Order: sequence, then C-alpha cells, then structure tokens
Amino acid sequence: MADKREHILIVAEQLFGERGFDGTSVRDIAQTAGVNLAMISYYFGSKEKLLEAMINFRSEYAYGILAELNKDQSLSPWDKVDRLVEFYVDRILNNLPFHNIMYQESTAFRSIDIKDKIIDLKMRNLDQITRIITDGQQKKLFRQVDIPMTVGTIMGTISSYTQSRAYSCNILAIREDSDDEVFRTKLSKRLKAHLKQLLRAHLDIRNDTGPMEK
Repeated sequence: MADKREHILIVAEQLFGERGFDGTSVRDIAQTAGVNLAMISYYFGSKEKLLEAMINFRSEYAYGILAELNKDQSLSPWDKVDRLVEFYVDRILNNLPFHNIMYQESTAFRSIDIKDKIIDLKMRNLDQITRIITDGQQKKLFRQVDIPMTVGTIMGTISSYTQSRAYSCNILAIREDSDDEVFRTKLSKRLKAHLKQLLRAHLDIRNDTGPMEK
C-alpha cells in the first residue's frame, strides 16, 4: 500500500515538474502511474492534497539529513558547511522536477495553505542551518553574518543555474542538448567549488569587518 502511494507521488512529481501543476491532470497522473482515478482519490482526495503530500514526502527527508548533520560531533563547523553545500547541490540537481515545483508554487497565487506549508518547511530547514553556523560562531571560527541572507545566497546561486539550462550550458561551454548526466556533473563541480570558496570567505572570522548592519 505504502509503495503504491509513494509511486503515485513520484510520478506526480515528475509530471508537475515537466508540465506544471495546472498542466497536469489527475487522469494524467493515474495513466502514467498505471493506477485508477479512485486510488488517487483514496490516498489523497484531490490534486491539491496530492501536491501537499508530495512536498511533505520530499521535505521530511531533507530535514532529517540536516538534523543528522547538526548532531554529528565528528565534523567541524567547516566540515558541516562543506557537507551542506554538497547536499543542496546534489539534492537540487538530482531532483529538478521537485525543485521546479517548489519554485512555481512559492510564487503562485493558487493555495495559501500550500504556500504556508512551503514557508514552514523552509523555516524548519533554516533553523537547522542556523544551528550549524551559530556553532561555528561560538567556536570563534565564523564571524557574525546575516544567516537567512547567507542561505538565500546559496539557494539563489544554485537556482540561477538550474532554472535556465540554456544559460548554464553557455557558461559551462557545453551544448544545450548535452546528456543530462554531463550537464549535472559539470554544473555540480562548478557550483560546489564556487559555493565552498564563497562561504569560506564569507564566514571566516579572520575576514570580520566589524559589526553587522541590520
């Protein structure tokens, strides 16, 4: 039962990511998943509830990874920042349909409930990242920074390249119709190297320039 529900969520995610929420019908999802409409109704009730379940399904995993990273006493704050970059770059590049949906729904005017859900999940993840950076500050490794803006810099940089494949391929000097694996591999390497270097300069207490403005 649970496997069938998860299968429907994965199929819906792919279709929503490719066609958009409005461009995908429940019938499309049922046909692609190889199930009948009644089964989707049984598990989710509506297309909106299916979308909400899909967001929960993916986001709980991300939150769990961040929480475990926070608890890992074997890693230094710098190690955790590097792992954070690797996690987000890999997660987004390997699951572009879901992140396309998150971007679309966070700017859509369809459902306040879904929008609030996305904000709540982002705030939970932000809290985990804040703990990592705060730990580095308490250990006198990181300077005082605007943490939400720092996270926005990470996510914005990744999104700027994943939301425009034509531009990214130009920057990477590869053909736009290059194999997806080639695209992901090249972009992942560039993004990880850049973001790690950026955060080293941004967070290092030796680069402290004085009180942070708010």
